[in-house]
Amino acid sequence: MPSDPSDTERHRPRRRREARPVADLLDGALKPAAKKRGFASTDLFRNWAEIVGPVFATVTQPERLSWPRRLEDGGEDGFEPATLTVRCEGSRALLLQHEAPVVVERINAVFGFPAVARLRIVQKPIHRPQVGRAPRPRALSPAQEAHVAEITAEIEDEGLKRALVALGRAVLGSIKPV
Repeated sequence: MPSDPSDTERHRPRRRREARPVADLLDGALKPAAKKRGFASTDLFRNWAEIVGPVFATVTQPERLSWPRRLEDGGEDGFEPATLTVRCEGSRALLLQHEAPVVVERINAVFGFPAVARLRIVQKPIHRPQVGRAPRPRALSPAQEAHVAEITAEIEDEGLKRALVALGRAVLGSIKPV
């Protein structure tokens, strides 16, 4: 039996951390901002593209969930569903208005109960962050080009060979010269 308690801590096997989805990691960071806008969780934001479909995914964005006042807040007694304010670009707002019952049904399916009664559509531009393009790999030296050609020389399928040559060039071109 070890006499020093720190001895047992040193010899205890370490727990390995497993890979976790980025969405799970961001959930904790986004929850305070989501609560400020009336959302209890970030599920609606994470699933928005699937809820509204490809037609509205890039031109709409959930903005605020407004819950009616409860009795202790001076409102009515009992549960009342919320109103979801959706930011929509330009002329798509009219199309979204026609699809609103379907969107509300899909939202309530995500929540698992009738949380939203109606959509309030506001025409505002959608702010999407611009994703920059990856830097182009540098040009390869003649020796590196010969190395890529040598490695892929025995591949018979031309499509696969072109893809692997492009991959080899990209890998070698992204490595900084020493």
